[in-house]
Amino acid sequence: MTDPVPVSRVAERPLFDTHCHVVAPVFGGDAGVDATLDRARDAGVGRFLVVGSGYGAHSGLDAVAVARRHPDVWASAGLHPHDARWGSDATWESLATLLADPRVVAVGEAGLDFHYDQSPRPAQREALRIQARLALAHGLPLIIHDRDSDGEVFEILVEEGAFDGAGVLWHCFTLDVDAMTRIVDAGGTISLSGIVTFRSATALREVAARVPLDRLLIETDSPWLSPVPLRGRRNEPAHLPHVAACIASVRGLSVEAVAEHTTRNANRLFALPA
Repeated sequence: MTDPVPVSRVAERPLFDTHCHVVAPVFGGDAGVDATLDRARDAGVGRFLVVGSGYGAHSGLDAVAVARRHPDVWASAGLHPHDARWGSDATWESLATLLADPRVVAVGEAGLDFHYDQSPRPAQREALRIQARLALAHGLPLIIHDRDSDGEVFEILVEEGAFDGAGVLWHCFTLDVDAMTRIVDAGGTISLSGIVTFRSATALREVAARVPLDRLLIETDSPWLSPVPLRGRRNEPAHLPHVAACIASVRGLSVEAVAEHTTRNANRLFALPA
């Protein structure tokens, strides 16, 4: 990964990065995180959801700490499927306590990752079920990680009644139009990342063209998945305008319209003031 590059503002309306891992060590702690967020603000990103899972047991606490320092940042908290093998009664008790923090607006990311299988599949399934129940109990949306589950994530969420809660957000969506339609019809929301800009992502751009505008969010998933034309560089929230511009082009909309719709949708899902 190389040093960040400036990104020009593409819309006057602020964008909302609904999934960024700025607590990852690569961002360099508090000073590095603060500088990263400042670059994003300069690029037109006005709100951030810092994900509190995927970087060890303290990810949730670290995400909340960032949110407490910045009024335009909120946090999620959860157990990533890679870490599901560490789930225990103590884990879930600590998570339940963290979910009561007013800066936490979502549970996750949670789900199934049968590509890397870094945790046993039974542990992943159990962790997903527990977090679906926690989301319902706390009245919070659930952020989903789904890789190579062949529809099993969706089946578990239906069994757990997750779509009857505060919302289900499919982060970094990479499935097809049929899967998107099934999720949206159940009440879910789709979030697109820099993958939509990749030359090979023709099928995903079809999803971008067809997902209902009121069910669409955008994200960076930084520090991963830098969009074209920044492939090979460390991703960060400042790169979100490239995702918005790609979706605008695919849909024949202005970037302003994409910013307006996706930010409004994120505010609604996370129950934030406009």
